[in-house]
Amino acid sequence: MSETRRRALPIILLALVIGASLVLSVRLYNRYGQTDYQAQIVGWGVPSDTQMTIRFTVRVPAGKAAACTLRARDFNGNELGRRDVVVRPAGNATTIEADEPVTTKARGVVGDVLGCRPAG
Repeated sequence: MSETRRRALPIILLALVIGASLVLSVRLYNRYGQTDYQAQIVGWGVPSDTQMTIRFTVRVPAGKAAACTLRARDFNGNELGRRDVVVRPAGNATTIEADEPVTTKARGVVGDVLGCRPAG
């Protein structure tokens, strides 16, 4: 192998790695990046020691359903319960208002919406 080829090989390999990294980054961003499914916590209620009701809104593309992950926590931030729910808009609405129960293993004090995505 000539000296020129030996010098070019690492440069070519580096270019291939950079190119593959860019392609992967764009694909991941398109899949998980900015989302049209944006949730906002409205509040929560604690009807019992084994359940929390989480109220939230989700902005969605017109008429599309959302799959959301809800979480109940205790005063120290420990997770007491988690639930995945699918919420659907009325007609072609772009905002969904939901009020969903989450089963807990102890009395919860904070409810969270961890995120929403297209319902599959």
